[in-house]
Amino acid sequence: MTPDLVVERIPDEHSWWRIADPAWANPLDPSFAQRRGGRWNPPESFPTLYLNEDQATARLNLRSFIADWPYEPEELRADSGPVLVECTLPRRQFVCDMHTPEGVRAAGMPASYPLKNDGTVVGHDRCQPIGRRAKNQGLRGVRARSAQSRNGAGRELAWFPASVRSVARRVATLAFPVWYWG
Repeated sequence: MTPDLVVERIPDEHSWWRIADPAWANPLDPSFAQRRGGRWNPPESFPTLYLNEDQATARLNLRSFIADWPYEPEELRADSGPVLVECTLPRRQFVCDMHTPEGVRAAGMPASYPLKNDGTVVGHDRCQPIGRRAKNQGLRGVRARSAQSRNGAGRELAWFPASVRSVARRVATLAFPVWYWG
């Protein structure tokens, strides 16, 4: 028998941050990850919006965001770098805790998550079943340690909207030099 996931309520009115290409029509659209999949949802599954809990975590995630680009963050021009979209989520969102020792243990992950005991990153194949389990239990997402941090610093949220009317609300958009170098 699998233990129950640890559930937590994320703070209402918290500012969440999404790295986005300035050309994207709607950077808060969860259907992209629904089609493509991500760490916490398999491809062709359910809408998921991947967010950073703070700007420091967004900076950690930038290297992953531009991994296929032919240049480094230091080489990006101010007008061509990714923007950072600040948003808030609907109130009263209960999510799976994948960041405290208790939450990580209950989900069946190694205490060293996001790393395996051998120091390699836990793969999407191990995370996606937990995301599906959280979704099936009616939770609105997974709040986890950042997989971009070797020491578990930083928090990310894979948010599962309750319906098409449940949307992230854009608060602000920060230009690349403001959020990355600021």
